[in-house]
Amino acid sequence: MITYWHNPRCSKSRAGLALLEEGGAEVTQRLYLQDAPSKVEIEAMLAALNLPALEMMRKGDKLFKELGLSADSSEADLITAMASNPALIERPIAEKDGKAVIGRPTEALSALL
Repeated sequence: MITYWHNPRCSKSRAGLALLEEGGAEVTQRLYLQDAPSKVEIEAMLAALNLPALEMMRKGDKLFKELGLSADSSEADLITAMASNPALIERPIAEKDGKAVIGRPTEALSALL
């Protein structure tokens, strides 16, 4: 079972979902903008991604700058920002059996099939 942090309004997110489903994967969608992940869930996803928090964020988003975030922000501050503002989370993200990938490019999601 793949857990998919999905934003249906995003073309990359829709393309990633299609790739997984066409690959025969069982997918559980998490509409993370409506069902924001907690700090603990974000930390677990970061561990599965094996990335620092900054790499899981939409750094070019206007909100990122408005919140005063930068590459120098602490991990704790970045995680708190994502938990409070899930629109800052890069999309899509897929997780299976403790391993996760960010679907940019979309083909990266194939690693979970």
